[in-house]
This record gives sequence, C-alpha cells and structure tokens, in this order.
Amino acid sequence: MDLKFIRQNKDLITDGCRKKRIKVDIDKIIKLDEERRLAMQKIESFRAEQNKMGKKPSTEEINKLKQIKTETKKLEEQLKKTESELNNLVRMVPNMPLPEVPVGQSEDDNVVLREVGKKPQFNFIPKDYLVLNEKLDLIDTERAAKVAGSRFGYLKNEAVLLEFGLMQLALEVIVKKGFIPVLPPVMVNEKAMSAMGYLDRTGDEIYKTQDDLYLVGTSEQSIGPMHMDEIFAANLPARELPKRYISFSTCFRREAGSYGKDVKGIIRVHQFDKMEMFVFCRPEDSRSEHQLLLSLEEELMKLLKIPYRVLNICTADLGDPAAAKYDLEAWMPGQNENKGQYRETHSTSNCTDFQSQRLNVRYRDKDGKTNLVHTLNGTVFSQRPIIAIMENYQQKDGSIVVPKVLQKYIKIKKIKPRI
Repeated sequence: MDLKFIRQNKDLITDGCRKKRIKVDIDKIIKLDEERRLAMQKIESFRAEQNKMGKKPSTEEINKLKQIKTETKKLEEQLKKTESELNNLVRMVPNMPLPEVPVGQSEDDNVVLREVGKKPQFNFIPKDYLVLNEKLDLIDTERAAKVAGSRFGYLKNEAVLLEFGLMQLALEVIVKKGFIPVLPPVMVNEKAMSAMGYLDRTGDEIYKTQDDLYLVGTSEQSIGPMHMDEIFAANLPARELPKRYISFSTCFRREAGSYGKDVKGIIRVHQFDKMEMFVFCRPEDSRSEHQLLLSLEEELMKLLKIPYRVLNICTADLGDPAAAKYDLEAWMPGQNENKGQYRETHSTSNCTDFQSQRLNVRYRDKDGKTNLVHTLNGTVFSQRPIIAIMENYQQKDGSIVVPKVLQKYIKIKKIKPRI
C-alpha cells in the first residue's frame, strides 16, 4: 500500500481493515512515517552543511564536521530501524474492499447472488464420490499416503482422462476470447511471491525449498510477476491492455489452517492441478474484466451441465490481495451425508492495484503519464469438478455418465465399475 495514500486516507484505511477484520496499527504507521520523513530532512540538512564548508576548513569547522558526521550516523541507523519497522507494518495493510462488497463478519455472511441449473433427481440415494470410487478405482489416497503422507492422491484411469478433457475444453473456450496460453514455472523467488501478497499473513500455507524458492499455490503467483517492473502501452496503436492469460500448473498448499477439514479424498490436498486466468488491465476496466472472468467460469459450468451457485464474498472472507471476489460452488448431491451440498470449485478476484504496486507494473496513458495497472485472477478448472461430475452424473449401478461436452475429448460415454 502506498504510504502517501495511507497518510491521506487514514480513515478509509482504518475502516477497510475493520471490514476485513484485520488488525493493523494505522496510527503507528502514520507516526513512523512522520519520524522517517523528519530523519530524512535532518540528514539532508546535515549534508547541506557539510557541502558549505570550504576545502580548507578551520579548526572550529573540523570539530563541527565531526559532530555532524556523528549525528548523521546516529540518524541513519535510527532511520534504518524506523524504515524496517514501517515497511513491515505497511505490508500488513490489506487491499481495501470495493464499496459494493457486502460487509460481513465471517464466510457465513457471503451473499448468494443466484443458483443456476437443475439439480439431478435420483430414484436412489446418491453416493458421495469416495463411496462411488470404491468400485470405480479413479482415486487412490491410501497408496498416496504410503508414498507421500496424508492429503495426497493418485488420479487413475478415467479420472486422468476427465482432468485433461476439462483442460482441453477450457482452452478451446477461453483462448478464443483472446487469452494467451502459458505453462509457467511452479517455483518463484521471494521477491515475486511477496509482491503477490501471500507471504505477509498466509506464508505458513506456502512450501519453500532449500534454495529459497517458493512452490506456487496457484499459477497466479507465477503469472503476475511475469511483467514485474514493466510498463504496458495502453493506447492505440500499440495497445497492450487488457493482457489476458490462461495458465496451467500443478499447485502446492500446506493447508495449515484447515486441520481436520476434508482430510479424506481430494477436496483439500497438498498437491493438485489447476488452470487459471490472469488479467492486467487499466483501472477503469477492472470491474468489467471481473465480470468477464465470472461469466467464463459460469459458461464452463453450464457446458458441463453441473448445477452451481454464485456467491458475492463478504469483506471478512476476502483475503489480503482481493478488493472484490466471487465464488462458484458446484452442487454435489452425495455430500453432507447424501443430503447434498454446494462446494467451491471456482473463485475470481479483482485485486485492483494491490499487487501491481508491489510488482511495479504500470501502463502509459495518452498523456505519457505512467499509472498502476489492475490485476485480476479466476479459476478455470481444478480437480474438484471431477468430484462434481462423479456425483451429479452417477447412475444406480455405480457407473458415471461422462458429460456430453467432454465425450469428444476422452472418447468414452460412461465410466463403469471395475469391481
């Protein structure tokens, strides 16, 4: 967060932190910023005095010069400490929620905007995907635990075909919309990960290698830094914005804050594959780009004919980088002891200039002035839609009908029990 902006908008920042339920001492930030600026002014005045002295200073001037150097050294040491403390505090200030975001105290206050699609009606009690898997042999978490520990899984047989079918479908739909396909690095350095806003408060979720590289929890963390310290042309004839990417990567998460949640199966795991959209755009376009990302997520779910609902995420559930966020939750009829439950499969966030401020990604306007871009991200497909397909398309005999839109990619119409 820009210090000048914090200084000039103290009440706005304080209110935004309150709405996000994040405690940051804004008064201390203001105080340290004042101390920093005063120290810098004094150092500059001391240097000016030094420069005024002649090439052959008198004894009195030499003594004064020694005193100035001593005082300057003390100030510089104090300034270094003040700046370090100030920078650490400023990095804890989250992005401010947009005015239209519903204010809430927890995820229970997220607002359901709409429910889409007809929930399947069964003439039998629907099973959850783990029970279905017992005869289908699509997911093996027992052997994965033997090899890697808990919260890992092998995808096998038609589950592998379903995953790549989903990715092929997504590429076919989204590349046509002007998105550039990318296979990014899954390891990034500390500067890149920190700039994306994921180390200050949620760093315990991220895996770090002995080479000081971080494993991405989403390819957003690798795509955003692609244009670090760059300036986009935002006007004709060389307009580069909006710059839209679709990327595929394996993702890694510790799931440190989810102890006891979804331990079984592959809903919440340490490693999974995901396709992600990422956009750089002008500030005035970020709301419409956010709606575009949401519409593409919905288009893909409609093609699969999986019922879903759209949530407008409240302030308390936004996370640090996001200024606004929508989630898509797929209907999974076998969850919640076979009563059915919506489970998250997609999210899309408008991060405004929070990440670009840290990444120093700008655009040049028609007057030649440089301004910060806005960044946005959105899920295309992870592995969770496989679960939604299994539960929504299950048959009484335990088989799974493959969604029609995927049949042309995986060349089968039905997944049959093996046992």
